[in-house]
Amino acid sequence: MDIRIGIFNSPREISFETTQPANEVEETVAAALAGQTGYLKLSDKKGRVYIVPTIGLAYVELGSEESRRVGFVA
Repeated sequence: MDIRIGIFNSPREISFETTQPANEVEETVAAALAGQTGYLKLSDKKGRVYIVPTIGLAYVELGSEESRRVGFVA
């Protein structure tokens, strides 16, 4: 699944792919925004960990869990 995270006062966004299911990512984001941790922590397919303070979160966009097709569509 593709994830894009917007940061306040930053022209760039964090973009990566993860193997976590959408509902799990959504629960993690909701818990972080509820103030339980003060930060959002997610990991990508390659094992890298992203930690973003919740005070800086502008948005979190969750893409589809469907894999992209390669080739031509008839």
